[in-house]
Amino acid sequence: MLSHPELFELSIAHMDCDAFYASVEKRDNPELADKPVIIGGGRRGVVSTACYIARIKGVRSAMPMFKALKLCPEAVLVRGRMDVYVDVSRQIRTMMEELTPAIQPLSLDEAFMDLSGTEKLHGAPPAVMLAKLVRRMETELGLTGSIGLSHNKFLAKVASDLDKPRGFSIIGEAETTDFLRDKPVSLIWGVGTVSREGLAKAGIRTFSDLLRWDRKDLHARFGSMGDRLWHLARGQDYRKVTAHEPVKGISNETTFHDDTNDLDLLDGHLWRMSEKVADRAKAKRIAGRVVTLKLKQANFQIITRRLTLRDATQMADRIYSTARGLFDAIGDKGPYRLLGVGISDLTDEDDADRAPDLLDPDAEKRSEAERATDKIRARFGKDAITKGRALR
Repeated sequence: MLSHPELFELSIAHMDCDAFYASVEKRDNPELADKPVIIGGGRRGVVSTACYIARIKGVRSAMPMFKALKLCPEAVLVRGRMDVYVDVSRQIRTMMEELTPAIQPLSLDEAFMDLSGTEKLHGAPPAVMLAKLVRRMETELGLTGSIGLSHNKFLAKVASDLDKPRGFSIIGEAETTDFLRDKPVSLIWGVGTVSREGLAKAGIRTFSDLLRWDRKDLHARFGSMGDRLWHLARGQDYRKVTAHEPVKGISNETTFHDDTNDLDLLDGHLWRMSEKVADRAKAKRIAGRVVTLKLKQANFQIITRRLTLRDATQMADRIYSTARGLFDAIGDKGPYRLLGVGISDLTDEDDADRAPDLLDPDAEKRSEAERATDKIRARFGKDAITKGRALR
């Protein structure tokens, strides 16, 4: 049973599946039900999701796998099945769409929902329909989720984490200031270790510390982030639940089983990832003006390099050659444990790859060859034709 003075007045919700990937694996393999399960890409990778049994031992998402297995050596390590997770996510999304069209997904397993004005349609207030949603997820899909209900997105997301798993938590408008006052600033989405340390140097550790600062002073000290902090300290968040938020970037990365400085191996991965990024861009009919290269060294230090192109691209050849140039400019700083490639500053594909490269007269021929390759792969499968460098 749930009771709250504003229970039937609030309409902004955040639904977060409980340990989504691990829960899907336990549902599909009952032998895993009572075991600690970690989803990830092998001992050299990072944790994608850990079930709650593993979390008791301290295992967390994004933790290096070797650390997770040291904390929980009895854990069952399962490689993720992204196609299955995507399919289940679509089933949950269909259930959400029966409640409201105003859905803003954050990932496969969580989303904001705005149920304002839906009470007449459903004959029940948003709180009741949200309870029915998670109950339906459990009975029809065998998965659980947690609901946060409040008067804005920031507080709805905070609320969904208060009582996981199978939680339903509410933060009303009248109680917002009292609720936040003694909470740590790490509660704010996006305030990570580096931001937290910077705030601590200014004497800001809790929301009550933030409330003592003048808005102008916060902005002068922390820029646009300071203005955001001033509003959130008061529980103010005016962002709308946006159903069709544009894609900001496309990327692909891989973690190696062994740290490597092998140039041929790295080059092969660089091409394959550039091709995957290009395939996704072509499928979405978009292109990017900025190419990004990401490297993680053996000591976990991350190196990131970006280059803005003269015009946007969605071609694997151009993404690869740009990323390879960024890689060569870094010099010998390996061995590396992770390599990633991405594009951002996205635009429509009609504006892409139009200007000829006078410094590379063969670029147009390679572009034509890539388009022809795309047609062959579309007809006969993605493995029907492969570049030699991809075999390294």
